Amino acid sequence: MVEAIERLVGSIGPLDAAAMEAARARQERLTKPPGSLGRLEKIAIHIAGIQGRARPEVAAKAVFVMAGDHGVVAEGVAPYPQAVTVQMVANFTAGGAAINVLARQVGARVVVVDMGVAGEAPPSPVLAKKVARGTQNLARGPAMTREQARQSLEAGIEVLEDELASGLQLVGTGDMGIGNTTPSAAIVAAFAGEAPESVTGRGTGVDDVGLARKVEVVRRALEVNEPDRTDGLDVLAKVGGFEIGGLAGVIIAAAAHRVPVVIDGLISGAAALVATTLAPQARDYLIAGHLSPEPGHRAALRHMGLEPLLDLGMRLGEGTGAALAMVIVEAAVRALNEMATFEEAGVSGKLEAE
Repeated sequence: MVEAIERLVGSIGPLDAAAMEAARARQERLTKPPGSLGRLEKIAIHIAGIQGRARPEVAAKAVFVMAGDHGVVAEGVAPYPQAVTVQMVANFTAGGAAINVLARQVGARVVVVDMGVAGEAPPSPVLAKKVARGTQNLARGPAMTREQARQSLEAGIEVLEDELASGLQLVGTGDMGIGNTTPSAAIVAAFAGEAPESVTGRGTGVDDVGLARKVEVVRRALEVNEPDRTDGLDVLAKVGGFEIGGLAGVIIAAAAHRVPVVIDGLISGAAALVATTLAPQARDYLIAGHLSPEPGHRAALRHMGLEPLLDLGMRLGEGTGAALAMVIVEAAVRALNEMATFEEAGVSGKLEAE
């Protein structure tokens, strides 16, 4: 790892125990039976620990949508042409994609980043962080060089830190890249020690023949590249993607700056595995937004010990599951901050045992 990444990794501290205890104590005084808001109470306490504030705030929200293309599409692992990646980036900037709709609903800005689109992405507001015009074919050799993997991580870090100036209290992760469920499945298999057939799904909708081909491609990628599961940069370089590296950088930087991260589906899960291997403490700053039907996503969350907030059968990506989950996170924080205590409301509290 380079100095900038090492600096951030070393700066990620534990959750603030005092802030969490203060938030927990306030929960006990709010006008409700203790624990009656279920996971909402735990979420609010968790956010307090991340931000180091007994009364946290998550009004300033952003979803980071990283886009990149993949050489592995040459193996026939995706039913859509690679040109769709750059076309969807244009759709994001026009505000017409699902993530734009849901982000507007939850009051989050969408930050679109070209991490390695094969074509020419639209100019501003798309952030230009292109490492290369797509990765190499991971079924034939490394997806990228170790230097390119480092560059993708650094780009994600830079994007997150630049956005801090605009106000950032809650982060969502999203992606775009035709074929990117294949490298994501390979990453999950590498880190979690799972067989390719148990973590590889249909992605954007391959048929049975396509799924069998995809499983074989993941298996071949692991055999050809032999990624080192103890080295996050090695796994990213050998079987990853530029947008996956960018999201891992976003996660590491957000954790270093004590900003909670709501991760989306399989691709975000793969990025989180890279990030938490490089920076294990970053795991405490993650919230699993939802559970994708992609089997690799379930394996990734299980490996990190994360429990998803939603299970709606969503598998679109783009950060859509993360955006929806932001509603729950904000509701949890608002309940903590805005509900009256028994004392404030003049309501009798729980009777004490004699």
